[in-house]
Amino acid sequence: MTVLVPYPTLLDTVTGVFRARGVPPDRAATAAEALCHGDLTGTSTHGLVNLTRLYLPLFDSGRAEAAADMAVLADRGASVLADARRTLGLWSASQAVELASARAARYGVGVVALRGATHIGCAGYHAARAAAHGMVGLVASNCGGQRIAPAPGGREPLLGTNPLAVACPAGDRPPFVLDMSTTVVPTGRVRAAARAGEPIPPGWLADEDGTPVTDPTAFDRGDGRLLWLGGAPETGAYKGFGLGLLVEVLAALVPGAATGPLSSVSRDDDIGVMALVFAPSALRSGFGADAAALFSAITGTPPLDPRRPVTYPGWREGERARWRRVHGVPLPDDLYEELRGIAPGLQAVG
Repeated sequence: MTVLVPYPTLLDTVTGVFRARGVPPDRAATAAEALCHGDLTGTSTHGLVNLTRLYLPLFDSGRAEAAADMAVLADRGASVLADARRTLGLWSASQAVELASARAARYGVGVVALRGATHIGCAGYHAARAAAHGMVGLVASNCGGQRIAPAPGGREPLLGTNPLAVACPAGDRPPFVLDMSTTVVPTGRVRAAARAGEPIPPGWLADEDGTPVTDPTAFDRGDGRLLWLGGAPETGAYKGFGLGLLVEVLAALVPGAATGPLSSVSRDDDIGVMALVFAPSALRSGFGADAAALFSAITGTPPLDPRRPVTYPGWREGERARWRRVHGVPLPDDLYEELRGIAPGLQAVG
């Protein structure tokens, strides 16, 4: 069962929780929006379920600094190197995109390489901030020193899920937002199945010998490793692994963040983020109209099933968010009660 909670109520509640931990008001509001984005768009594995399981423990353990500020280490105009200094990644990743967008408006392209970050939540939320400025945004984030997935044919985990997101305006339609882990699924999908007591399909996890694992609890026991996009080498796993390494290069090697294969402890500390923003309108005219026409052509494609129109990444999430902003965000009963345990004032619709 689920309950509906007004979206503004969720934002205010989570903002208050972060402020109570010492996060400055403006940063707390941005972080709350980034976290609630998961539930607003239906990507619930990266939403409020992680508030008490991931983000608050970061403060409790001292792995995140509530009041620290980002520091610019090098500024070359179109490109910037910054240290997040363990601020809440839900905020610092957005700041990286906003700074990259500002530089793109001036130079046509803006690059912010960020190290010292903590978990950033939905990478697509941050990339979409560039689309809101009429620009194209790319966000790559490694998982710090965390090692989750081995190379195809390897026994030892090397890299994290290494998400990659790209966003582009689409006229009066929801923006194109591709937000994906480079493993076949993110860890949140596996843990959600474990909480629900449901098996997972073959192709998500394998043991150290490569045998498929369908018990989701095996992941946190260390008996199952995530596979790369493509699954097996014969079906394209080297492409997923290559994308994972691409993210490691952009997000970790460039800013000097922790990288899984070189870390002595497998933990998602010192995460690296690459925010790359293009401002096509600074380079040519007509980009906005061309983008609108492109995505209009895609949604206008005749579908195989008339009941299922052709869409693009970000369209369904955008439509879902539009409905939920008006009618409320559905939360499972147990999550709603969990949130009320730390914010008793949280109230459902009606």
